[in-house]
Amino acid sequence: MSVQTYSLIDSIQVSPAAAKHLAGQLQRSGHHGVRITLKESGCSGFMYQMDEVDEPIAGDLTLTLSNGVAVFFDPADAPGLHGTEIDYTREGLNQTLRFRNPNATDACGCGESFNLNTNTADDET
Repeated sequence: MSVQTYSLIDSIQVSPAAAKHLAGQLQRSGHHGVRITLKESGCSGFMYQMDEVDEPIAGDLTLTLSNGVAVFFDPADAPGLHGTEIDYTREGLNQTLRFRNPNATDACGCGESFNLNTNTADDET
């Protein structure tokens, strides 16, 4: 078994469209940042949970986007989020934040939950 050490913050990419969307959402809600976590749920195992927050929880990792939006992550979710790209896409009339996660091995039919390859890493910084 090998142990990989990496920086979660350096590995997550947020597109300009997603950053703009998050800034607009925060401006409307009056909150100061977004906290993204992995929650055990659904038929495939995990789902993303996004909460608008005013400050991080103690120990959270912080990614500050170029537009000033703060995105907080629970360090316990680092192996499952490593390498994730967050984009804001438009398909017809539908607009959504899309997570492209290289650790997701499959998803349920409705697309709400996914399974993770848990052998990606055992440590993060």
